[in-house]
Amino acid sequence: MPKEWILNQANMRWGLTKKNKVGPVSELIRECSPKSLKDWEEYYFKNVYSRYHLEELGRKLYVKISEVCRAEIEDITEEDCINFIVNLVLKRTFEGYCSEIQTIYGQLQKELGFKIEPAPDEWDRGYNVDFFIKIKEKYIGLQIKPAGYAYIPQIINELDFQKNTHEKFTAKFGGKVFYIISITDGKKKIIYNTDVIEEIKIEIKRLESE
Repeated sequence: MPKEWILNQANMRWGLTKKNKVGPVSELIRECSPKSLKDWEEYYFKNVYSRYHLEELGRKLYVKISEVCRAEIEDITEEDCINFIVNLVLKRTFEGYCSEIQTIYGQLQKELGFKIEPAPDEWDRGYNVDFFIKIKEKYIGLQIKPAGYAYIPQIINELDFQKNTHEKFTAKFGGKVFYIISITDGKKKIIYNTDVIEEIKIEIKRLESE
């Protein structure tokens, strides 16, 4: 297993089995429709590349591992390893957290001032709810739908289809379920139906007053 892992990582790094090196094998094997491995080998060597070509790629992989990877490994110091672990645990975790805050539910949490939590799997399956907000002993459900502008009408139609499950959620947990449509604006996700924020605020006040 360790040997296979090293071979696989090095191969992916240098792209020695990409389409431009070995051909579109997934498409080619369907064209071939082989009954056996031998059929596939014969087809490939006759119509795509020779065995010698693949062996040359294997030799190139060996050079990369035995020379390049070895030199890089020997260049790694104890300090490099320490810095890697510290940065992974602290810096990258913080960067991931900041990125998470920029997501739709992160934006909602900031706007509403209430903690938004992932729904249990059974809520997802039974009520079509992705997240929830707990108000006293009751719950508001949220379903987030990522989409481009072209898919928004389809999503709105889906809302009508799922209306029954959302009504069941409200009957059991007291709060309404709100649909949030997420779209990508450049590199950032934004809420398309921003009016839903005010609707959620009204529902929070309603539950707080009960």
